[in-house]
Amino acid sequence: MNSEFAVRSMRPGELELVLEWARQEGWNPGLDDSLAFLEADPSGYFVGSIGEVPVGSISVVKYGDSFAFLGLYIVHPDFRGKGYGKAIWQTGIATAEGRTIGLDGVAAQQQNYRRAGFEPAYLTIRYGGVASALPASTLVAQPVLDSRLEGLLRYDSAIYPQPREAFLAAWCTGRKGRRTAVVRKSHKIRGYGTIRRCYEGYKIGPLFANDADSAAALLAELVPEAQGATVFIDIPAENREAVALAEGMGLQPVFETMRMYRGPAPATPLKHVFGVTTLELG
Repeated sequence: MNSEFAVRSMRPGELELVLEWARQEGWNPGLDDSLAFLEADPSGYFVGSIGEVPVGSISVVKYGDSFAFLGLYIVHPDFRGKGYGKAIWQTGIATAEGRTIGLDGVAAQQQNYRRAGFEPAYLTIRYGGVASALPASTLVAQPVLDSRLEGLLRYDSAIYPQPREAFLAAWCTGRKGRRTAVVRKSHKIRGYGTIRRCYEGYKIGPLFANDADSAAALLAELVPEAQGATVFIDIPAENREAVALAEGMGLQPVFETMRMYRGPAPATPLKHVFGVTTLELG
């Protein structure tokens, strides 16, 4: 290991570099994800660098006082096999000491994560393709106004393990290539979702809903934003209604990860998770 190697907090502009590495790895992040990622936890992003040259990264984003999510664990191909990844990992993990930590692990790395104390919780399947049909619903979803996020934040906190107001305020803000919708019945929120432009096509996430009818209404509102481009949704495999909706639109499985936790797994109501927010931040 180079004697000039050190792990430190990311500097301005470095998250964009890491997201470009993620694109090169085939992870297909959103075009403007860095804006909301930094709002989630500005102190949660780290790089390993040799002098001024970043060679690897990790994010350990902390939510509330008991939960964190690990992602963006990348070592640039030119610097692999030299111990840099282990040092970056140890620094990141240490910042979440005493918290449950979640991650989404690809099959090739799951045994390594188990050795680090992470246990499998549920399989997530990415469905993708050009939607050939929109699902039918008895409800109608509507775009979310940036000035009216309060109810949406409360709804999200009943499903996600910890409140994440700052992240969602940035994630759900209307920008070019990004759209958030909400569905209500009797003036009560029954679900919401976001679609965003990615390097390849669009991703939908989160897609949280009380039931399949509400999720269908959201998909019918969001999918047209893609204008015929490929759409991806990361779906917990045990939510069979979510799988049926994806398959009904003509989407097919393209990728799998395992949600894993070190520490007590949160009691996430997966029947309401029709699409994971993002594999990087949970």
